[in-house]
Amino acid sequence: MAAPKKSRGPAGGQGRPGRSLALILIAMVALTGGMFLADQPAPRLGIDLAGGTSITLEAKSEPGQESAINKTNMDTAVQIMERRVNGLGVSEAEVQTQGDRNIIVNIPKGTNSAQAREQVGTTAKLYFRPVLTVAQGTPTPTPDATSSGKPSPGASAGADGKAKPSASATTQGRAVTDGLKADSSPTPGASNTPKADTPPSAPAADKAAAAKLKKQFEELDCSSKASRSKAAQGATPTDAVVACSSEGDAKYILGPAEVSGTEVDNAKAGFDQQRGMWLVNMEFTKKGSKEFQTITKKLSAQPSPQNQFAIALDGEVVSAPQVNTTLSGSAEISGSFTQQSAEDLANVLSYGALPLSFKEQSVTTVTAALGGEQLRAGLIAGAIGLALVVIYLVAYYRGLAFIALLSLLASGILTYTLMSLLGPAIGFALNLPAVCGAIVAIGITADSFIVYFERIRDEIREGRTLRPAVARAWPRARRTILVSDFVSFLAAAVLFVVTVGKVQGFAFTLGLTTLLDVVVVFLFTKPVMTLLARTKFFSSGHPWSGLDPKRLGAKPPLRRSRRVNAPTDPKEA
Repeated sequence: MAAPKKSRGPAGGQGRPGRSLALILIAMVALTGGMFLADQPAPRLGIDLAGGTSITLEAKSEPGQESAINKTNMDTAVQIMERRVNGLGVSEAEVQTQGDRNIIVNIPKGTNSAQAREQVGTTAKLYFRPVLTVAQGTPTPTPDATSSGKPSPGASAGADGKAKPSASATTQGRAVTDGLKADSSPTPGASNTPKADTPPSAPAADKAAAAKLKKQFEELDCSSKASRSKAAQGATPTDAVVACSSEGDAKYILGPAEVSGTEVDNAKAGFDQQRGMWLVNMEFTKKGSKEFQTITKKLSAQPSPQNQFAIALDGEVVSAPQVNTTLSGSAEISGSFTQQSAEDLANVLSYGALPLSFKEQSVTTVTAALGGEQLRAGLIAGAIGLALVVIYLVAYYRGLAFIALLSLLASGILTYTLMSLLGPAIGFALNLPAVCGAIVAIGITADSFIVYFERIRDEIREGRTLRPAVARAWPRARRTILVSDFVSFLAAAVLFVVTVGKVQGFAFTLGLTTLLDVVVVFLFTKPVMTLLARTKFFSSGHPWSGLDPKRLGAKPPLRRSRRVNAPTDPKEA
């Protein structure tokens, strides 16, 4: 006689609820432990809650380029500034336009605001220009005033008064000496300085333009930062210009730009162990590589200092290496960089130059007083909403409210720990809209519990006992919960993509809590309900359990109705 087959149980099976509960509890403990190990016991706060610095930048029009200040260029500048600030690891920085000419940058408290100010305001217009003439950074003296005791032009003087090289550059692993050698340095006022009637190879329009350029060069004083920044102001890439070194120890006449910084494909800061100095390594695009190869081929055949190319950033020469051979592909900027300055330069070069120049109009400190009051009001509103949800659950679902409250607590722990850990991980910061998103999530999470509870009640109304009802209700409730949460998550994702600024905080929080709702319902609410269905209080249909068959208007058991309708024994027919 064949052994009877084991019953597979009702649809939706009880499964192993203990495993699911253990899994989510381990995750909660791990997240909590990680929060304290990361020394981040609370979520990072945005500028509206923690305070910070607000910077107002005004776009400046270059001579003859007044039409450049338009919506397209302003929007591009906002995007580049956002990428630069985010590249510094700033959390919840907000960059937005105000009117037609202004950009507002809000930087939360706890960030190096001075560094961020320099990053957002730096135009980062990079050009590779041939060097035509170089001299000391002070106004050029007459030949009679030149003293043999002075350091060579293009080199900075050390503490001992001797000349030292300025910077060096390498491309594709080959070193190129930078600066001017002591025995080949041009002397101020010597023949290598352009004359009005014999202009250098720079394409000066005429003798008057050459004379004007020569006069600017001789009078240029690079000792102050203001004069250095104004030296090449208003010049276009096709002009020959005068420029100062970034340290002010040298001044140059530079030819038209041969390679633009827009052809830099990538830039990274690195430390050269052999030379013990910080560098900025650049990789060119295909077009930039060809242009760089052309200029280095041309310069390598020139005498000093015409065999140098200047790397000019926002009108200042950060490096001016000599070229001894044809180079292409990549380049390296070196000099008196610190780690921070090298990383800052790589950051601005990687994210591109601003299409406009900006003037810092105002810098104000934002206090968190107003945001604190709004947060307090929001938390009070959230507490009132949560209290109303609890009262409703207790009044309508009675004992089932205990399961709902435990699930809300689990969801709250996961949300809090994840928000705290996402601060240092991806720069997430909690702002007022994000708090609103978390409050809205209470309703979304409670809705999932209600769907499951109502499905269980429907099964009990059909005449089933609690344990089969819990198992059979789950597949139907699961589909409804997944569809509902998918719609909420889709709405949050679309909102995050199409909006900017603080609204993204709301969308991000809403999306995160929606995902956590699925996790909590599957790994916590369902297993807890399965375990409690085995207890006498719930399985017996206690009036305060919320699952009393009489209160729910349950039908007679389905098995009884089937027995009545079953066919009679053929022998009795």
